[in-house]
Amino acid sequence: MTNHLYDGLLRAGLAERERVFAFLPGDREISFGDLETRIARLANVLVENDVAPGDRVAMQAGKSIEALVLYLAAIRAGAVFLPLNTGYTPTEIAYFLGDAKPALFVCPPDREEALAPLAADAGARLFTLDEDGTGGTLAEHAAKAGTDFTTISRGPDDLAAILYTSGTTGRSKGAMLSHANLLSNAEVLRETWRFDADDVLLHVLPIFHTHGLFVATNTLLVAGGALLFLPRFDLDAVFAHLPKATSMMGVPTFYTRMLDDPRLTRDATAHMRVFTSGSAPLLAETHTAFEARTGQRILERYGMTETNMNTSNPYDGERRAGTVGFPLAGTELRIVSPDGDPLPDGEIGGIEVRGPNVFRGYWDMPEKTAQEFREDGFFMTGDLGRIDADGYVIIVGRDKDLVISGGYNVYPKEVEEVIDALPGVVESAVIGVPHPDFGEGVVAVVVAREALEEARVIAPLEESLARYKQPKRVVFTDELPRNTMGKVQKNILRKTYADLFA
Repeated sequence: MTNHLYDGLLRAGLAERERVFAFLPGDREISFGDLETRIARLANVLVENDVAPGDRVAMQAGKSIEALVLYLAAIRAGAVFLPLNTGYTPTEIAYFLGDAKPALFVCPPDREEALAPLAADAGARLFTLDEDGTGGTLAEHAAKAGTDFTTISRGPDDLAAILYTSGTTGRSKGAMLSHANLLSNAEVLRETWRFDADDVLLHVLPIFHTHGLFVATNTLLVAGGALLFLPRFDLDAVFAHLPKATSMMGVPTFYTRMLDDPRLTRDATAHMRVFTSGSAPLLAETHTAFEARTGQRILERYGMTETNMNTSNPYDGERRAGTVGFPLAGTELRIVSPDGDPLPDGEIGGIEVRGPNVFRGYWDMPEKTAQEFREDGFFMTGDLGRIDADGYVIIVGRDKDLVISGGYNVYPKEVEEVIDALPGVVESAVIGVPHPDFGEGVVAVVVAREALEEARVIAPLEESLARYKQPKRVVFTDELPRNTMGKVQKNILRKTYADLFA
């Protein structure tokens, strides 16, 4: 068994180089042989531009096959891939580049003017890649590069990627994921979900996120299967391509929107092997409604940026609504008290995990890393859950205030700081409450010193916060609830506004 992520991902596909790796819009397709050639060209571009093993390669670019190739080229060249949300503002990008200090940064041509100074400040070479991957300076260099490349040797514990994740205190943290972390998880998911070379995955997820980049792409790669690679989730495109797919991975929002469309029928999905859902909690009512319409039981699983996937409902056996199934092979999961003592099944406590999937720590934050691990190697996820009598894991909430909206992490303090700086605002508290489409909707509870309207709070945020971080609702109150120590009691706010999106 190889320890190098690149070799492990491409081994099955390159055994039959003529097999299709990706079906692309416009009836285009590329084979695994084509994919390897493209990877070699970009890997050569990286090395020719002084990207050394261990250097970071950052990317904020639209979803295209060439953007995906950049990920594979980076790990083949021994570099560490750093994907950035396409919604991040220049202010946010400045932080990530300054923290990770990549050797090379790729952005869209229309953002080059705004981001070039930030790349220069971080010491990164700047390349551009347009929305469909065919234009920009990166594509121009790749077209001229050679097609021979010897994969740079890396060990199982060497880093393959850094993904930034938001917590509830302090600055954004870069989760360091090794070759072994990513490859072991992809291989376990292939086996757990029964993927093989005959599978065609309808890929409608973004590729700057664990779900679309690692869960979807890596799993299909190790299986030697194909991707129906669409730029985004669009109902017309989904229903047009569904007949050619055997599987689909999505967030709950995708499934609620499909349920609102009359084209979702038993006949339309009869050929599908499996639908999976993650990144945010799937409401039991969505699970039930989807089965009633299609006869298909969505397979829900549980993971996070730091650990990839931890649990999954069974492929064979009962996929139980409202649960995230059982720990994956090789992953240990336990429920503990605040002091770290294991709790019996049925009791709610903190979820901790240990296994080859668990990350190497937070980039340049050794003290924070040490705080998040027990002495016996278990990682404290920050999620609260319980295990039922049949062994199914049930997520009941989080012991931190992290909001997950549409599958994306929202760090409340970051949003609060921007709102608190607005004229007329005394203070704010940002919470997540149940949302039928996004899992959780971001809500800002604001204390104002003068009469304000929602629009006057939301509009200024568009310049400094990615869209998914912006509150979907702003509510005003005379004061925020506090405990005797003066801490805002967000649990009371979540209860008060729990039905805001009902």
